[in-house]
Order: sequence, then structure tokens, then C-alpha cells
Amino acid sequence: QVQLVESGGGLVQTGDSLRLSCAASTGTASTYLLAWFRQAPGKEREFVATINRSGTSTSYADSVKGRFTISKDNTKNTVFLQMNSLKPEDTAIYYCAATRSFGWTRVREEYDWWGQGTQVTVSS
Repeated sequence: QVQLVESGGGLVQTGDSLRLSCAASTGTASTYLLAWFRQAPGKEREFVATINRSGTSTSYADSVKGRFTISKDNTKNTVFLQMNSLKPEDTAIYYCAATRSFGWTRVREEYDWWGQGTQVTVSS
């Protein structure tokens, strides 16, 4: 059973930075494709970023490209999301997810395990 626990959310102002962490159960970071999704009130959960098993390749949603950076430490089974230049439209619950898929995927239905989420609120 894969377990994912997010942390690092909070209330910040426009232009500030936050770093989210996702602690995964042993072996998860190097075994599965990991990603961050987010869900704003009244909206569907959307893809934010993903990183491959070795940590050498990443992919981002256009809305966060150039501002957010996904990374991970396989030795600590932890994946991170560094968020810079935050905007009010980044306000959402951020979820960490893992999939058995061997190819890149941004489709939430293809992710097998999810964390409980961490709230990020950006005030204007």
C-alpha cells in the first residue's frame, strides 16, 4: 500500500513563495511516477507537475511553467513542489499522487494513490 502525506501549505501573499513536500512510503519515489495536482473551490482537480522515476525529467502545466519546480529525493522518498511568484489563482488544495503508469500522464484517473492534500491560499 502506497501512502502519501503532503505538508507545507499555508496562507501567503501575491508574489510570495512556498515549498510543498510529499512524504511517500518506502520505495515509492523511485518505483512510481509522481505528480502534483490541485483543486480549487468549485473546479475539477487539475494537473500541476510530474517527475519521472529517476528525477531527471519533469513536465508542467502551462499555468505554472516557469514559476513552479518539481523535484524529489529518492533516498528520502520525498517529492517537492517549489512555488514562486504565487498568484491568487494558485489558491487550491494541492495533492500528491503516484501512478504505476510507465509513460507520462497528466490524467488524474490514471493515478492510483493520492495524499490527503494541503491547502494553499494566496491573498491579493
